[in-house]
Amino acid sequence: MNWKLWVYLQETPLFWLTATLAAFLIADEFSKAARRHPLVNPVLIAVALVAALLKLSGTPYKIYFDGAQFVHFLLGPATVALGVPLHKNFALVRRNLAPMAAALVVGAVVAILSSVVIGAWAGAPRVALVSLAPKSVTAGVAMAVSEKLGGLPPLTAVLVILTGVIGAVVVTPLMNALRIRDYAARGFAAGLASHGIGTARAFTVNPIAGAFAGIAMGLNAVVTPVLVPLILPWLIR
Repeated sequence: MNWKLWVYLQETPLFWLTATLAAFLIADEFSKAARRHPLVNPVLIAVALVAALLKLSGTPYKIYFDGAQFVHFLLGPATVALGVPLHKNFALVRRNLAPMAAALVVGAVVAILSSVVIGAWAGAPRVALVSLAPKSVTAGVAMAVSEKLGGLPPLTAVLVILTGVIGAVVVTPLMNALRIRDYAARGFAAGLASHGIGTARAFTVNPIAGAFAGIAMGLNAVVTPVLVPLILPWLIR
């Protein structure tokens, strides 16, 4: 009887949405208990919990996504909502327009070049290189760019998450080691390199860092889809 109940729940979209939210809440409690240590990243823990549940239950990704797609849908509104910190800190942003513009272009180009060149050097096939190129922008944008250029959106989504988690883990220790104290610069770098996950981490460190991370994430979501089609043909002929 219990097995029949599990089979029923497994195929119910609401179950997987609930499981996703519960996994994040559990992961966030772990992060709080660790005093928001960068290594105890709630997104990474939540991904591991959901992946373990899918593996143990033998649930196909399609069934899971049918339930969790509402979370995926919210990526769009969440990205648009990043205009709020831009409005609140507009005076500070205006004073830093020139360095922000330079950092945006250089950071976006380096993110594309470094990933594709390293992937090509490692012998990755063309489809993997295309999927890798937009890894530093938010998942919704990255998957759309990947699909349009012939990549694999699911692979891009995985790479985006890995990029975000790695960025969220290393950004604070790296900035401290480099003795960068300007929270606007720290946040902008985090949002530019590691999109939403890095932005979430920046908000836990400092409100100004979070605001500038959100700005960088939003701007990079505009710039990278323009740059990738221009740069990619020169890299993977």
